Amino acid sequence: MSTQTIPSAVTPTLVARRRRGSNLPAGTRLRSMIAPYLFIFPGFVLYGLIMLYPTVQTVLLSFRDWQIAPGADSPWIGFDNYARAFADPVFLNSLVNAVVYTGVTVPLQIIIGLFLAVLLNSKLPGRVVFRVLFYLPVVTSWVVVSLLFRYIFSSDGGVANWFGHDVLHILTGDVAWFQGRWTALVAICALGVWKGVGWAMLIFLAALTGVPTELHEAAAIDGAGAFKRFWYVSLPMIRSSMAVVVILLIIGGFNVFISVLLMTGGGPGEETQVPLTYMYQQAFKFLDFGYGSSISFILTAIVLVISALQYWWTRRLARKAEN
Repeated sequence: MSTQTIPSAVTPTLVARRRRGSNLPAGTRLRSMIAPYLFIFPGFVLYGLIMLYPTVQTVLLSFRDWQIAPGADSPWIGFDNYARAFADPVFLNSLVNAVVYTGVTVPLQIIIGLFLAVLLNSKLPGRVVFRVLFYLPVVTSWVVVSLLFRYIFSSDGGVANWFGHDVLHILTGDVAWFQGRWTALVAICALGVWKGVGWAMLIFLAALTGVPTELHEAAAIDGAGAFKRFWYVSLPMIRSSMAVVVILLIIGGFNVFISVLLMTGGGPGEETQVPLTYMYQQAFKFLDFGYGSSISFILTAIVLVISALQYWWTRRLARKAEN
């Protein structure tokens, strides 16, 4: 007769618990298995109703020439809305504006946020007050700060014109910031950087506080200065946090919406449209919900591809560093 050997790592108490569990009635075992799923079931139902169902309906909308009138026919047109988007010069221009906005705001938020985090991680007097002040724009309403920056960059008595002309003397006269594509993007990017720097600073500061002080002390004993300790000790240790910040900032850059809507409205002449404002215009102003839905999913696909490439590149660099 064969005997069953109990591994030495399994304690008698654990064996006794397993035996008691196997001796439970079938109904009790079934209830214990189902109970966890019953607790999470309401959450899944809520998620399905709020997220999954609208997403599926939006996908179906993008393949139809949707008519909002009750009882009107909404014919299935396949990928015509997507083909229309890639042939639409305004939509293509909005993608360029989103790329410009992301390309300007993301590096500046990372550089300035990391610089502030390093300063606030040191023994700076009043650093708690500075942390609050730098983070305050993050929790301020987008609507409020968008209206504020529209006033700051106003062509008639705006603070930006006064500062550039009377203080810095780099402007020869008042600039009509919102009357041109690139000057308007300057104002929009300035708002994006100002509002997002505090968030990047907070993430970097949390990562820097997790760097062991022993590593800095060892590097200082070896003669490394402050910059070398940051470059060769702190920066490699916060690489994963930086990757998360970059990915989330890129997603946020392509999803810029409220600032453009309130500061320029996509003007002048549709020149400052970004994908979300153009989608909003098509769907809720012109009631072309099929075309608006296709724009939203094109933007989603672009963001997913960029995020996946960024994640793959970051993982690749991490593996190279480990080797």
